[in-house]
Amino acid sequence: MAETTRQRLPIITKLAFGAGDMGPAIVTNINGFFLNAFLLQVARLEPVSVGIIFLVAKIWDSINDPIFGWLTDHTPTRWGRRRPWLLFGAIPFGLAFWMHWLVPPLGDVGKFWYYLVVAILLDTGFTAVNVPYTALTAELTPDYDERTSLNTYRFGFSIISSVIAAVLHLQIVSAIGDPVMGNAISAGVWAFFIIIPSFITFAFTKETHFKQSEENEIPFIEGLKTAFSNRAFVMVTLIYLLSWLCIQFVQNNLYLYVQYWIGPEAAKMFSILVMGVQLAAFVFIVIWAKVSEKIGKQGVYYVGMAFWVLVEIALFFIPRGEASINLLYIIAPLAGVGVAVGYLIPWSMLPDVIELDELETGQRREGTFYGFFVLLQKLGISIGIAFSNFALAAAGYNAELAAQPDSVLTTLRVFISLVPAVILLLSFLVVRVYPITRAKHAEIRAQLAARNAK
Repeated sequence: MAETTRQRLPIITKLAFGAGDMGPAIVTNINGFFLNAFLLQVARLEPVSVGIIFLVAKIWDSINDPIFGWLTDHTPTRWGRRRPWLLFGAIPFGLAFWMHWLVPPLGDVGKFWYYLVVAILLDTGFTAVNVPYTALTAELTPDYDERTSLNTYRFGFSIISSVIAAVLHLQIVSAIGDPVMGNAISAGVWAFFIIIPSFITFAFTKETHFKQSEENEIPFIEGLKTAFSNRAFVMVTLIYLLSWLCIQFVQNNLYLYVQYWIGPEAAKMFSILVMGVQLAAFVFIVIWAKVSEKIGKQGVYYVGMAFWVLVEIALFFIPRGEASINLLYIIAPLAGVGVAVGYLIPWSMLPDVIELDELETGQRREGTFYGFFVLLQKLGISIGIAFSNFALAAAGYNAELAAQPDSVLTTLRVFISLVPAVILLLSFLVVRVYPITRAKHAEIRAQLAARNAK
């Protein structure tokens, strides 16, 4: 029995929910595009040290994401289960981000430990806010298409705030002149805009679509086993991990690629490239959301990512030199067409998986599922930064050199083109076996409605 009536949410709810992703998006994009270069060129850490910092931080991440997810599942308050975390986690999250962009007056060993501790604090703050925020999706509406609509608003805010932050971050640093002071001031500005949106989401949303049952509750460890025994969840997590690995390999190395392969003058215009990618992604998130209503989420993934694979391959063949910056201006918005799919589709699939889990277990465990999902996003970031930095170190990268050896240039080209293309092609195999179509989701909803009516 298929659903026939779409349960639409008020626009104010969608806007308030969408605004909540501004903080995580600002952190993800400024860190993704610039933190690697900051730690290498401003803080003067060795590439291996940078890689170790992110890997160790993600060991903690592998523990805290599912734990925070489980905790939000078990936070019954008059405000709901998720929203209190946004209220109380926002300020620590913003402060930790600011601290990550300071350069302490310490030696190499002292700076290594400083950035390691701050990375752990930032990761904890990110988790405490982002896991409950993303888990709100399934609790604001049970409707298949409204969930895609919610994520359209979410990533609309996400991309616009990312564009503004990425562009103005470089402008602020350049205007200050001193890269140490410039990064500190810029991070302080963005810390404010990381904190406030969580308060907006808290104030203007309400958790209405969840069922808290204390009967036969699944223990934490058993719940994790159950989550990973859910075939649909495994498929979605793989899709998401592969999509974000592609994004992060490009994002983490693009600035260095432009600086050393295209030229230092082109690097000064890097914010234009970021704007091209993100604005195109913003437009196509809206387009893909509409298209998914016609051809389904899997169909959108195939079309968008196939286009992106071609763009990635083209990146490898861009000639060296300042003149090639014009080619990058063309390719950047074309890449945004595929980036939009990486943002939208996996997040739209996950609420459907949660309902399948509810049908099979009788429990609503959004926090657990979203905890692992956010873990994979940050795991993708850490793998991209760590592995590419280890490769750069092996290739002979030296921050003191204005011109890097050919081995470093080849490594950068591979990491922003061929490696992401292969990763995307692998994701097609997973999408092919993903089991929840629109018709299957309607069946799940009908069975849940019938069981709840008893």
